[in-house]
Amino acid sequence: MAYYDVTHLSGEVPDLEEETPVRLAGRIVLFRSFGKLAFGHLQDRRGRIQVAFTLDELGEEGMERAKAIALGDIVGVDGARWTTRKGEPTVRVKSFEILQRTRTGFPDKWTGVTDVETRYRRRYLELALDEDARRRFLRRTWIVDSVRELMAEHDVLEVETPVLTPQASGASARPFVTHHNALDVDFFLRIAPETYLKRLVAGQFDRVYEIAKCFRNEGLDPSHLQEFTMLEWYVAYWDYTDNMRFTQELLRRAARAADSALDFEREWPVVDYRTAVREETGIDLTAIRDVDALAAAMREAGLEVPDADAVSYARLADSLYKRTVRPKLVQPCFLVGHPAEMVPLAQRNAEDPSKLDMFQVVAEGWELAKGYSELVDPEEQLARLRAQSRGDDEAMAIERDFIEAMEFGMPPMSGVGVGIDRLTALLTGATSVRDVVFFPQMRSGSGAPGEDPPDR
Repeated sequence: MAYYDVTHLSGEVPDLEEETPVRLAGRIVLFRSFGKLAFGHLQDRRGRIQVAFTLDELGEEGMERAKAIALGDIVGVDGARWTTRKGEPTVRVKSFEILQRTRTGFPDKWTGVTDVETRYRRRYLELALDEDARRRFLRRTWIVDSVRELMAEHDVLEVETPVLTPQASGASARPFVTHHNALDVDFFLRIAPETYLKRLVAGQFDRVYEIAKCFRNEGLDPSHLQEFTMLEWYVAYWDYTDNMRFTQELLRRAARAADSALDFEREWPVVDYRTAVREETGIDLTAIRDVDALAAAMREAGLEVPDADAVSYARLADSLYKRTVRPKLVQPCFLVGHPAEMVPLAQRNAEDPSKLDMFQVVAEGWELAKGYSELVDPEEQLARLRAQSRGDDEAMAIERDFIEAMEFGMPPMSGVGVGIDRLTALLTGATSVRDVVFFPQMRSGSGAPGEDPPDR
C-alpha cells in the first residue's frame, strides 16, 4: 500500500466536475490564514492547485493544526473539487496529514531563489519554487526522448561503453586521471565514447548510439562543463552527407520537442571553413599548413597566439576559427571543408586530401554537432595520430587496441557527436549549460567530507 494514496495530480483537478473526491500530496509553497479560513498552494510534479482549509470542514482542532502548516511542508490532503467565488479551481480539504515538515526557513514562491550559487548548489529549492526552471528540465527530458524515438525508427541500437578507460581517446582534450586500486594502474575518465562505439560497429553492430557522460579537464564557460552529456552515434555504410541529413532531422525534432523559439525548419546554409577564416582574417588555411607558419600569420594579423611549441596545427587553427568566425554564425548552418589536420579520426576528401569529409552544425555561435566519414584505414590512422601529437597535451592518445580493431576490418561508416547540455541550453533559451544540468560542478561542496550538516 502506498504511504499516502494519491488519486489525482494538481493539473487534473481543474478538469474535474464539482465535488469530485480527490486525494493529493505535495509541498505547500504559499499559505495564508484568515481566522476561520486558510488557503494554500499545493505543488506536485504537474504544477500547483489551491487548497482551502475551512472551519466547517475541519472543526476547531483541525483548523488549529492547519494554521501550523509552514511553507515547505509536505502535506497530503483529502477533499473535493470546488470553485471559489472568484472562480479559482480549488480542493476543499476535508482531512489532511502533514507528511513531512520543513526544518529550515523555506522561501515563498514570490521571493524564490535569486542567488546564482544557491540555485546551482541547492537546485531542489529552485525546482520547488520556480515553474520555469522545472519546465526547462522537463524540456531536456523531451529532447532526449525525441532522440531515442528517432534512433529507434532507424534501427540504431542504444549501447553502453566504459567510463574508466586505459587511455584518453576519441577526442583531443585533457583528461581526468584516477587510480584503480585493485589493478594498481591509472585510468582516465572517458573524454568521448567514439573508439569503443567504432569497435562495436566492427563487431557487426552496424548502428549504435550512446548517451554518454564524458569528462574533460578543461576550463568552464557558458558553453562548457568539465562533466557533460554527449550523444554519439555511428552507422555503417553511411558517409558524412548521409549524417548531415540525419543530424538535421534529429535537431529539428529536438527543437519541436522543446517547443523552441529558434527556427530549425528553414534551409541551413553550408559554410566553408577555410573560406570563412580567410574572409574574416585574411589567413589562407589552404596554403598555410604548418603550425609555425600559422602562428606567424596570426601575429602579422594582430591576433593573440598561444605558445606554438605547446600546441598542434589543429588546435591553433581551431582557436583562430573560434575567435573570428564562430561568433558570427547565428542561424543554424553546416560548416564543412575543415583542414585535414583538424581531426585525426576523420577521413580525408578523395578529390581534395587537404580537407576532411566532415561537418559541424553551428547556431547562435555555439557548436551543436560534429560528424564525419570515419577513417578506417589502420596504417593511416596510426600515422595521423602520431603527426597530430607534437607535444600537445590535449592531443588524442594512440590507442593500440583501437588500431588493432581496425586491422581486423572495420566497415566504412559515419559518426556524429551532439552535446546534449549545450543543445538543451540553446533550445530552452538558457544562457549557460549550468542552467540545464541538475547539479553542475561547483568550486566547493556544501560541507567538508564527513562533516555534519549545519544546525537549523
